[in-house]
Amino acid sequence: MKRLLFLPLLLLILLSGLMVTSTATVQAAMVSKCVTPGATNTQHGVIGGANYTISVPANWNGTLVLYSHGYVFSTSPLLNPAPDAGDATTAAALLQQGYALAGSSYSSNGWALQQAFHDQIALLDFFNQTCGHPARTIAWGHSLGGIITAGLIQLFPERFSGALPMCGVLAGGVGTWNQALDGAFAFNVLLAQSSLPIVHITNANGAFQQAENILAAAQQTPQGKARIALISAVSDTPGWFSAASPEPAANDFISQEQNQFSWQSKVDFAFAFAARAELEMRAGGNPSWNTGVDYSRQLERSADRKEVEALYKQAGLNLNHDLDMLEDAPRIAADPQAKAYLSRFVTFNGELDMPVLSMHTTGDGLVVNQDEQAYNSAVRQGDDANMLRQIFVHRAGHCTFTPGETVAAFQTLIHRIDHGTWGNSTDPSKLNQEAANLGPAFNVVSPAFIPFKPTVFLRPFNAESDD
Repeated sequence: MKRLLFLPLLLLILLSGLMVTSTATVQAAMVSKCVTPGATNTQHGVIGGANYTISVPANWNGTLVLYSHGYVFSTSPLLNPAPDAGDATTAAALLQQGYALAGSSYSSNGWALQQAFHDQIALLDFFNQTCGHPARTIAWGHSLGGIITAGLIQLFPERFSGALPMCGVLAGGVGTWNQALDGAFAFNVLLAQSSLPIVHITNANGAFQQAENILAAAQQTPQGKARIALISAVSDTPGWFSAASPEPAANDFISQEQNQFSWQSKVDFAFAFAARAELEMRAGGNPSWNTGVDYSRQLERSADRKEVEALYKQAGLNLNHDLDMLEDAPRIAADPQAKAYLSRFVTFNGELDMPVLSMHTTGDGLVVNQDEQAYNSAVRQGDDANMLRQIFVHRAGHCTFTPGETVAAFQTLIHRIDHGTWGNSTDPSKLNQEAANLGPAFNVVSPAFIPFKPTVFLRPFNAESDD
C-alpha cells in the first residue's frame, strides 16, 4: 500500500517476432541523444512537479520498461531520484540485457493514482521526444505501483505491449478500501467500544495511537487474541508475518494470531488511519461502506475461519455473540462523490489488450493474495483470461521477491509477448529453475514459486458492480 486480444497464427507470430526484432534494432540505432557508446546513459529531471529517472544502455534493444513505485505516505518527500526499478540488482540485469528503464516519483504522495497516471504518460511522451519512440513499452510496478501498472494498461492500452504488476492492489480501489474498512469496523466494535473514528478521520495520528494502545492491551489476553483473529479474518490477514520464519502449521493458531497482531500493529493500522485520512481528503469524503455486509457470511468465506473458531473456543468466548454485535452495530455509508472518485482511480473492467503476468507472495498481509482472485474474476468476466497468468511465491511479507524471482517473471512475460503463447512458461518448477540459474547474487534465498490458488476476495468491486 504500507496501492489482450486473440492468438495469432503461427506464421503471424513468427513474422511479428521478426518485425519486433528489426524495429528494435532500428530504434536503438536512431537514439543518438540517449544511447552512449560503452555506457548506460542515466538522466534525472522534473516533469510537471514529478521527478523522473531514465536509463538507456549502450546496447538498447528498443524496449522501454516503465516502473511504477509503491505507496509513499503524504508526510514524506517525493522520491528523489525517482526509482526506475524495484531493486538495483534487477535494474542492472535488465540494463545489461539491453532494456531501457524509466520511472516517475509522481507529483504527489499518498493514494496518488490520478497523478501517477498523468505523470507516467507524461514521462513516456518525454522519452519519445528526447530519446525516440521505443518499439514497445512494458509496464511494471510494486504494490500501489501494481495497481497503477494495471490501471495504465486499462486506460492507455495503445501505449503498452505487456504488464507485470507485482504484489499489486489488484482488487481495485473500492474493493480494497471496503475490505480495509471491515477490519477497522470489527476492531472498533469488538475491542474499542466504538470509540474510534474509522471514517471522516480528522486526527489520524491520534486515532492511530489510540488504536495501537487498544490492540496491544488486547494481545495480552486469550479473549483479546481471539477477537484480533476475528478482526483479521474479515480482511483475510494471513497468519504469517516474517519472511525469515517458516509459515506456521495449518493448526498452529497461536502463532498465526501472533503474526496477525504483527501485521496489524506494525503495518496495517498505519494505512487504516493515516492513509485513509489522506484518501478522504483527496476524494472529498469517505469512499467506503459496509451497509448490507453480513459478517457471519464473511467469516464463513474467510481463509482464517478455522483459526477464529479454535481461538474463540480456547478463550471460552461465544463467537455468535460477537458476530451478533457486528450485525447490530450501526453501519457506515459511503459519500457518493468520494466513492465515484475512488472508482475512477481505479476500478478494473477486466478488459486486457495485451499479456499480463501478475506476481504475489502468499503471506502478504498488506495487499492480500486474494487481490489476485479479484483481478482474475474481473478478467474472466471480460472474457480475456487467455491474456492473464498469475504466479505466486511462497513467502511472508509484502513484495518480498528476490531479484531472481523478479527477473524470471519478467523474462516469462517477454517470452509471452515475443511468442504469442504462454505454454508452460509459468510452471512453478520452471520459474524456480530459471531464477536459480541466475546465480547466488540474485537469490539471497532459494526461489519459492509454488502452485497456489487464492481464496475468494471478500469485498469484490469491479466496473460492473453496483454496490
